[in-house]
Amino acid sequence: MTTLATRSNAPSTRPAPVRRALRWAVPAGLALLAFTVIVALGLGAVRLPPAEVLQALFDRSGSDATASAIVWSIRLPRVIVAVLVGAALAAAGTAMQAILRNPLAEPGVTGVSAGAAFGAVVGITVGLASSLQWGVPIAAFIGAGVVAGILNLVMVLRRDVGTTGIILVGVALNSLAGAGIAALIANARDDALARGALFWLAGDLALRDWSHVAIAVCPIVVGTAYLLARTRALDVLSLGADVATTSGIDVHRTRLIILMAASLVTGAAVAVSGVIAFVGLVVPHAVRLIVGAAHARLLPLAMLAGAIFLLVADTIARAGLGTVVLPTGVVSALVGAPVFLALLLRRRA
Repeated sequence: MTTLATRSNAPSTRPAPVRRALRWAVPAGLALLAFTVIVALGLGAVRLPPAEVLQALFDRSGSDATASAIVWSIRLPRVIVAVLVGAALAAAGTAMQAILRNPLAEPGVTGVSAGAAFGAVVGITVGLASSLQWGVPIAAFIGAGVVAGILNLVMVLRRDVGTTGIILVGVALNSLAGAGIAALIANARDDALARGALFWLAGDLALRDWSHVAIAVCPIVVGTAYLLARTRALDVLSLGADVATTSGIDVHRTRLIILMAASLVTGAAVAVSGVIAFVGLVVPHAVRLIVGAAHARLLPLAMLAGAIFLLVADTIARAGLGTVVLPTGVVSALVGAPVFLALLLRRRA
């Protein structure tokens, strides 16, 4: 049976021009991300040309005060959050698809996203959003941590649980969190709180500021750095437990730690953005078709592509539809669902 790793993890069979092009993939991705950031910072109710954006970023004393305030106080924190969340979700999706050996695995499959959503809805419905600055993100991160702890406990107590078992545990946790969310929204003490919870569940980056950057940056950087350091283990685990064992890897321990790292970055991302679908599912698929399944290339490029994808989706949500209000997660789903369908049809053809 062909696995994710064996389909295209053979760089020596690629033509020389393709191999040379792949060496430039990460620098090209970084350049494209930088360009996208500049464009995103310039778009909005007040349009700023790229030269003015660059001056506001690197020469605040010589730039227009209004432009500097718009860039640094309003747009830059939102852009950074979009980049962090997009990279985190793409990294988590790539890792989960490898360790669970399931091309449909994504950050929500373990229930961590649903746990974060439940924690956030609890925070919103009890009024933490108005009484505590970081109340909702902290509640979301706690919810994600509780679900990750339950998953960790299951894997420790039942060392024989396989990838299918992990997915089934995630399904159960997703259903449990979904039921709790529905009950909380149905019993919210006023309609404004219920609407706020529903809007958050759709995933949005509106009103993100530097405090949200502070919440997300450390867990996402630490978690993704660990995943980047374990690309060889991801390659081996994607071949199956038997191959990994013969390669000298402690399958249970390695899979558990990688899953916890993916859960950490997922929880941090959901805590500051709400539930944003399709980034962790579509982006790894699309990048894998281009660069193959070797995680030394796939993982960093998926992170760059995820950051660009979500930043473009958020820019469209913020500046591209005039008076129509669409949360970032809605734009992500509107773009991601057709792309994912096209990828599936292409693979079946």
